Amino acid sequence: MSAHPVATVSLIIYAKDVDKVADFYTQVLSLQVLEQDAGFVLLGDATMEIAIVRMPADIAARVLITTPPELREETPLKHSFLVTDLATTRERAIAAGGGTQTPDTAWAWRGQRHLDGFDPEGNVVQFREVIA
Repeated sequence: MSAHPVATVSLIIYAKDVDKVADFYTQVLSLQVLEQDAGFVLLGDATMEIAIVRMPADIAARVLITTPPELREETPLKHSFLVTDLATTRERAIAAGGGTQTPDTAWAWRGQRHLDGFDPEGNVVQFREVIA
């Protein structure tokens, strides 16, 4: 059995279109594909892992993905990612099928600027950059 590095943070996102959602997080957060199978893609870097897992078929049949996606704001979790630059992250998010709120809605707190965004299936995320 080979040893794998243990990420400090690991999260799981259930998706209807695993490849599209995995591509979003790969592009926006510059993550690497660590492992992949028909039902999941594991992404990561030295600090975190994100497992994109195919939702069960009965649930997926009830989920409608629109363009742009309807935001899933009723979930009790919102993941927040530290990024180098909010403007670049916003461009990458849009190019990968998601997006962010407009830059003028970003707010400062605890030495960081925060901007809410969303992935291609409408999962709400937050991006943060350190204020110089």
